Amino acid sequence: MKIYEKFNINVVFSEDLIQKRISEIALQISENFKNKEVLAIAVLNGSFIFCADLLRKINLKTTVDFVLLSSYCGMKSQYKVNVILGLKENIKDKNVLIIEDIVDTGVTLDFLIKEVSFKKPKNIKTCVLLNKKTSRKKNVSIDYSCFVVDNSFVVGYGLDYNGLFRGLPYIGKIEGSLSNE
Repeated sequence: MKIYEKFNINVVFSEDLIQKRISEIALQISENFKNKEVLAIAVLNGSFIFCADLLRKINLKTTVDFVLLSSYCGMKSQYKVNVILGLKENIKDKNVLIIEDIVDTGVTLDFLIKEVSFKKPKNIKTCVLLNKKTSRKKNVSIDYSCFVVDNSFVVGYGLDYNGLFRGLPYIGKIEGSLSNE
C-alpha cells in the first residue's frame, strides 16, 4: 500500500499464506464442532479482519459478538485489561469460540476466558491468528493457532501500531524507526 511505502516493513506472512492457513484452521474448527452451533467472540479491534475471513470459511451455524479490550499503549503491554465494550449475547450453555488477533503476554486472553467462564458456557475454545509464546506472562490455553511468531512487533491484517497499518493485507515487521510518521 503506497501510504506505507515510507516505512520499512518486511513481510513475515503473505496474504496468500494467511488465507491458506485460515482455511486449514476453519476446516479443523468445522470438524471439531460438527453439527453444533457456535458463538464466536471477536476481540476488537485487532481481530476484525481475521474474524471475518475465518467465519466465512467455517462450515457451521455461527453467531458473533464483539468485545473491545485494551491492554496496549504503543508497542508496550500495560499488563492491565480495560473493558471498553463488553458482551451483549447471553452465552450460557453455548459453544464459545474466542477469536483473538495475537496472544503475547496472555493477559488479555486470560482475562477474557475468566470473564466468559463466569457466564457458564457449554465450552470455550480459543482461536488466535498469531501466538507469541516467548512473551507469555499468563499460561493460557490456545486451541487453534494460525502462526507462531517471535518477539518482534508485527503489524498488518488487523494488527496495528497506534491505529496504523491495520489495512495491510499481509503481516509484517517494521524495521527501523517510526519517527517519520
